[in-house]
Amino acid sequence: MRTDLNLIRDWIAAGSRVLDLGCGDGTLLESLARDKQVRGYGLEIDPLQIERCVARGVSVLEQNLDRGLGNFADASFDTVVMTQALQTLRYPHHAVEEMLRVGKQCIITFPNFGHWQARLQLAFGGRMPVSKRLPYEWYDTPNIHFCTFRDFEVLCRENGWHILRRQVVSATWPGRLLKDWMPNLFGETAIYHLARSADLSLD
Repeated sequence: MRTDLNLIRDWIAAGSRVLDLGCGDGTLLESLARDKQVRGYGLEIDPLQIERCVARGVSVLEQNLDRGLGNFADASFDTVVMTQALQTLRYPHHAVEEMLRVGKQCIITFPNFGHWQARLQLAFGGRMPVSKRLPYEWYDTPNIHFCTFRDFEVLCRENGWHILRRQVVSATWPGRLLKDWMPNLFGETAIYHLARSADLSLD
């Protein structure tokens, strides 16, 4: 699995109820069900990915995340997960609000558009960054809200969302060495664990 998915696994309690938004091919949910006896559901809009979920035995619903989570009751899940999808939504702040309504806590990952390589491409090349992590041109990218770690943490403060923990991921040098010292510059992927209350137990 991707590095961010492996880290997320460690943050999810065994036997808990999990909702995975934009679950892709169901890799995370399949792993959680097999290894941690998690009861999970995925939401996905891509028909091909839905077929892959079904083939893995993952319970999945076809749903557009931009339309909200009104079909789920308050606190109906222990954890709501969204990986690498927040930046593709029309109203990402509303999506996080819904995640924290439906779940007792949520885990979100997204690419850092403030990464040093992206800054260099824009500053010296004069064009929107394209990289392994951000492989799209400006005209065909699904990413419509460019976000840095600092941007996201400001959003959390403004909305009273409590950051229970944060992990910074970088696969290349010098990011592996410097990501914890200057995460907004050297981190490639952010992983945030949020709750409405700072008193939520992480045990």
